[in-house]
Amino acid sequence: MFETSSVFSHFLAQTDVVGLTVLTVLAAMSLISWYVIALKLWRHVAVRARSRVFLSSFGGMRSCIDAERLRAQAGTGDPFARLLDEGLRACQHVRDATGRDGGRKPGASGFELQSPDDYVSAALAHGVATEARRLENGLTVLASIASSAPFIGLFGTVWGIFHALRNIALSAQASLDKVAGPVGEALIMTACGLFVAIPAVLAYNTFVRMNRNLIGELESHAHAVFGLLGLGQTGSDASAAPDARVVELSAAVPKAEGAR
Repeated sequence: MFETSSVFSHFLAQTDVVGLTVLTVLAAMSLISWYVIALKLWRHVAVRARSRVFLSSFGGMRSCIDAERLRAQAGTGDPFARLLDEGLRACQHVRDATGRDGGRKPGASGFELQSPDDYVSAALAHGVATEARRLENGLTVLASIASSAPFIGLFGTVWGIFHALRNIALSAQASLDKVAGPVGEALIMTACGLFVAIPAVLAYNTFVRMNRNLIGELESHAHAVFGLLGLGQTGSDASAAPDARVVELSAAVPKAEGAR
């Protein structure tokens, strides 16, 4: 450990402005990478904790009125709660567009609402897509660091070797002991680049996997929300009746206090 530290200290003493700049960039990339990793991991754990509470409550819902109460209690701090809110707001829009008597009337755009169930389904799909984009925040940073850090380190290595060979040429001493030291010190740049890139690429793959699983759960939840709004059913009961017509029960959705 002491020998490694002395080699690195000697390398810092011998390198020039370009080498120090490369090391500074790699250090900054490493700090950013670990910050994003810690932040996304904390958010994922928090989302999972809130989602378990929300889904346990949602599993007992049997009416749109119960769903409205759950929305008011849960707020919009959870992706599953936001998806329920998206469905309820779409259902409210259907109710306003069709009227309580079920008759069609022009919506805000001036066009008649021809397929209310498709409208609610599209609103839920939009909600899932929005949550997917939100989950992807920060992944671009990790991917960029993982792909560019090795090349930045390699540039530092090439520059260090060039610098070492130039010094050897000026000293007119090309023995193995004169070459091995400077070249070995220059290779430290490659090690630094890998040290930055490997955690970033592992974290990126892990978060992509976790996001894929969470998006799959959100899609299943969207089907459950659609079944609740259409038939007052959740879970597997909703998938047993895919021809639910949301407009038939949308009139039963009241305007809850504080609902958007």
